[in-house]
Amino acid sequence: MSPEAFIRQLHADGYQNGQPGWEVDWDDAPLPYKLYRGLPAFSLSSDIPLTLEARETPAEPNLKDIGHFLWYAYGLTQVSHSFAVPVEKCRRFVPSGGGLYPNELYIYLRTAGIAPGVYHYDAAHHRLVLLREGDYDSYLARALGNRCDMSSCFGVVLVSTMVWKNAFKYNTFAYRLQGLDSGVLLGQMLEAAKRFGYTSSVHFRFLDRAVGHMLGLSPREESVYAVVPLSARRGNAWIDGGSIAPVHVTADELCRELPVVRLDYHLRSRTVKELPQLTGMNEASSLDTLLSIRRFEPAGRAESGLQSVFLPLVKRLTYDLAAASRARYSPESEFVLHRVTEQQLAALLHEATASFAYRNDLDGAGEMPPTRVALYGCFHNIEGVPDGAYRYDASSHALRRALAGDHRLRLQQGMTLHNVNLFQVPICLHIAGEADHLISQLGFRGYRIQQMEAGMLLQRLLLASVALGMGGRPLLGFHAGSCDELYRMSVHGRTSLVQIPIGYYRPHPRVEMGLHD
Repeated sequence: MSPEAFIRQLHADGYQNGQPGWEVDWDDAPLPYKLYRGLPAFSLSSDIPLTLEARETPAEPNLKDIGHFLWYAYGLTQVSHSFAVPVEKCRRFVPSGGGLYPNELYIYLRTAGIAPGVYHYDAAHHRLVLLREGDYDSYLARALGNRCDMSSCFGVVLVSTMVWKNAFKYNTFAYRLQGLDSGVLLGQMLEAAKRFGYTSSVHFRFLDRAVGHMLGLSPREESVYAVVPLSARRGNAWIDGGSIAPVHVTADELCRELPVVRLDYHLRSRTVKELPQLTGMNEASSLDTLLSIRRFEPAGRAESGLQSVFLPLVKRLTYDLAAASRARYSPESEFVLHRVTEQQLAALLHEATASFAYRNDLDGAGEMPPTRVALYGCFHNIEGVPDGAYRYDASSHALRRALAGDHRLRLQQGMTLHNVNLFQVPICLHIAGEADHLISQLGFRGYRIQQMEAGMLLQRLLLASVALGMGGRPLLGFHAGSCDELYRMSVHGRTSLVQIPIGYYRPHPRVEMGLHD
């Protein structure tokens, strides 16, 4: 199957996995975290701060703060046991398809208190495991296309995806989940970085094999999806967002500079099946050269004369990220219908889109909300907003109505798994993106970039909903074609990527225990 056909199949209504009769062997399930063996390990401080407000950072961030930052981004935070479904699970602050957490974090550190080098963040033990010791500034700078001044950074986080960690359950559908999971992790990480006073930039385009070679990864098992340099410097002078000079280096040339490292790790599964479609997609998305890097230019879209509802002007929400992260919950049958005010809806949409602004290697050095994903929503029982299906126009803070009326029945009928009663939900949002999944502009790498940016916006929506006393449930089990028609998305050349019901809820009884001091 061609990569184009595979991506179309992933987004076909009702698609679940690529092999009929696929059976999940739960007894041989992988661990939700990677455990390296026989390597030097350095424990991080377990004295986790229970509040996380924005604060100033010293010129040289210390190892204690970096450990706290990693924990808030992707540490193990909670053990949950539900009485409704007697399953005990370890949780993190970000949602994950099936609670399987396919991502891993690596960090290149140059800070006091630890030898400079490349480390794996061992979430199970909250520690760093040394993979390579040494100075890799030049190597990483060239792998990123010389678009970042590494001398200004104290660390570089690399977000990877391990194929088998969720493919053992979801088969080829795991590819879609891996992009979204990487995105919500990036969203949480960038929010945590703001609270610690770090500036950051997300790099989606880099020399894949060179970065994987540095980490000692097997490309058939694990791929880096994003690279995030961190700096204590204010502003963006350390990021080159202008015209990029050609970088005359290939992945092969960089790989030859470092010896191969063979690292032993444990993932528990005795049998790891081959999934050639996923391997093929990662190969098709890989970059071996960065000669053609240029600023991404979004396609222009014609506007139609839609009826508008201008929302009240609101200030940015202020909330404790630590408290919001602990309180985040994904309701299913627990939603209860309560009236939402126009002010609350305005605050939710404004906060999510405003906090989504970030520096990246597609839009230049400025911090702005990307235009590659858009926000739509069906609203019911919102004070001051007539029932209907709308597109949110962040530039004018207005709702553009595509179709009037209560659409909860249509949305409920479009669910492929009826685990949420949408009649109890006042807000049902849809994150949408280019219908060609950015392939025409960015090649097959564009698809996973689109999924990651959808996940980044999703995490901002979930955090904003918590700050307003509500909960949100990310869903992929819905008929995207029906939603596209509802919003008249074809006018803008878009398609629905994620569905997020948001509202008040009454959680089922469950026992929870936080994994921090």
